[in-house]
Amino acid sequence: MTPEFILDLRKKIGHTELWLPGVTAIILKGDEVLLVKRSDNGEWTPVTGICDPREEPHVTAVREAKEETGLEVAVEKLLWVQAVGPVEYPNGDVTSYVDTAFVCRPTADTDPYPADDESTDVAWFHVKHLPPMQPRFSHLIQAAREGISGFGSQNS
Repeated sequence: MTPEFILDLRKKIGHTELWLPGVTAIILKGDEVLLVKRSDNGEWTPVTGICDPREEPHVTAVREAKEETGLEVAVEKLLWVQAVGPVEYPNGDVTSYVDTAFVCRPTADTDPYPADDESTDVAWFHVKHLPPMQPRFSHLIQAAREGISGFGSQNS
């Protein structure tokens, strides 16, 4: 769901490129990573989201994990910061992101589920048997498993 502050901005700037702070939460449990199947394009991705105004990125990661999967998670470490985009959406909006990726772990042994309308499915995948996904996401999952962190381009 598009946050209200973005809808308000779009009324003023139309489809012009908008830079936003985003997060990616790589949620690991042993050798598994939690992925969501996006309802807008059918792609499997880690949990992602946009920071609300004045919201710290690590807080966004925890909030988005709960909103999208029903899971409570804890942020373990900063993984990567990169520019992503531009992304053009079906309605013509163009957005680029400064994406802050975190490694997260579930804090309880509960089953995830599609907790909002942004996802049609949520599932744990073994890190060696991932579904097809954008290269930047598979790279982040690999970096999280190998304990690598960094900054910069990784085939956005």
